[in-house]
Amino acid sequence: MVVVDFEKPRPEPTPDSQPFWDALNAHLLVFQRCTQCGQTRHYPRPVCDSCFSMEYDWMEASGRGTVYSWTVNHHAFHPAFKADTPYVTVTVDMEEGVLMQAPLIGVLGEALSIGLAVEIDYEDVSKDLTLPRFRLFARKRTPTVLPLGGG
Repeated sequence: MVVVDFEKPRPEPTPDSQPFWDALNAHLLVFQRCTQCGQTRHYPRPVCDSCFSMEYDWMEASGRGTVYSWTVNHHAFHPAFKADTPYVTVTVDMEEGVLMQAPLIGVLGEALSIGLAVEIDYEDVSKDLTLPRFRLFARKRTPTVLPLGGG
């Protein structure tokens, strides 16, 4: 659903982060990857903090991870968020090995735990802005097949 009047503060993309925001608008999650050492990084930035290379490309991410930490926000940090309180912001340990922070939808604080599986969701707030958020991820259990003994 696209919200016409988006009164909340908007992100201000930089030349380094613009591809990240463009991908979100297409409902894709991408991370930077150093082309010298292979290190994945998020937030987008010009220099690899592992090898200091300025060479990178963009990789499509799985969008899945586990809750690393969370905050239940009872007080709005900006007046435009007052109607949303309380809301949960999670830091997620993404499958690609980076941490990402965004709101969590559909879950209150008492239902949270470290290691909870989540996946990316997209909030289209205008025709040119999509924001990331997370929701619970119900992993399908794959039955374990054990070899039959014999010997």
